[in-house]
Amino acid sequence: MTTSTRRVALLNDVSTYCGPDLARLLAKAGHDLVVGKASDELIAELEGLGAAVVNVPDGARARTAEDFQAFVQAGLDRFGRIDTAAMFSGHVIVGRFLDSTVEDLQKVMHGCVEQPYHFLKAVLPVMEAQLDGQILIITSASAARPTFGAPLYSSARAAGTMLARNVAEEFVRKNIQVNVVGTNFMDFPEFLRATGANDPEVRAKIEEQVPMRRLGGVTEFAHFCLPYVDGTSRFATGQATWFAGGWA
Repeated sequence: MTTSTRRVALLNDVSTYCGPDLARLLAKAGHDLVVGKASDELIAELEGLGAAVVNVPDGARARTAEDFQAFVQAGLDRFGRIDTAAMFSGHVIVGRFLDSTVEDLQKVMHGCVEQPYHFLKAVLPVMEAQLDGQILIITSASAARPTFGAPLYSSARAAGTMLARNVAEEFVRKNIQVNVVGTNFMDFPEFLRATGANDPEVRAKIEEQVPMRRLGGVTEFAHFCLPYVDGTSRFATGQATWFAGGWA
């Protein structure tokens, strides 16, 4: 084990979504990194920015308590501590409520509630022992309001969001921040696939539903996430903030 003189950040998946950009921003801000599913190219880039990098190739596929505990332990084995941790997960299921099945419900609850639960259970004991830490759970702005066409997904995201906010209240006196950010209307393959927005005409109709009249970008979202995890802002916890162009 090498005790890092830099802050140590854990990101569960840097292969997609805001993961690569957030990893770059944290490296530039003086963090060593424990990351899931980093490409060789990204690792070289992060190391070029001064970061020591522990890559957990299967980290992005962590599903169980044991998976997340092994991920966290990989960081502890290398650096001896974890100062900040961020994760996103989820399983998008759309459609009318009466067309849904209990299997759909179980899938969406696993991705949107159980995985954040296991992540929090793995990270919090480390930070509790340190009496210091920041955690960011990335959910969905559909947690903020009923979402037509996605009743199971919206409900599960609301549950995951409230779980994180309850944990924040429990650990606030341990100098541990737990916050939530959620997106909607993102220019991201999963959102485009789920909504049919790869079709330009469908995309135009979706953008009309967004007060800003456009989709959000993953790079700008990474910048939005950064103050919650980079150690620069330590007086907010238990907050849920939405990155959705004014929709929520």
